[in-house]
Amino acid sequence: MKWLDRRISAPGPYLCLCLSEAEYLKAFKHLKLKPTAAWVSQHANATVHLARSGNGVCAVVCVDALDGRNGVEVAGMLVHEAVHIWQEWCDHYGETNPGREQEAYAIQAISQELMAEFARRTGMGK
Repeated sequence: MKWLDRRISAPGPYLCLCLSEAEYLKAFKHLKLKPTAAWVSQHANATVHLARSGNGVCAVVCVDALDGRNGVEVAGMLVHEAVHIWQEWCDHYGETNPGREQEAYAIQAISQELMAEFARRTGMGK
């Protein structure tokens, strides 16, 4: 588990990908927050936990139940969570009507960062 710093190339949320409950707890400890929900929501294989800090939006993306899943399925889950992250980022900054191209590039950037970290950590999708 590590914090992904895509903010160097583009402003946006702080991201963290957790592949276990222990990593999820470590991420929240790093944020100096107490988790308020299960690491992965019941009936879900991925969940994003959003927190706001003085630095902006922090997103802790948790992925579970990888057995039997292929890269396309995981990519779909990560894109789904990236949309929620983008929505929270817009809410945090009061952006009520982002441009469609801005939205598409933002979701692409968030998704790619999560997918790259997932591939790095699991070897899946390389």
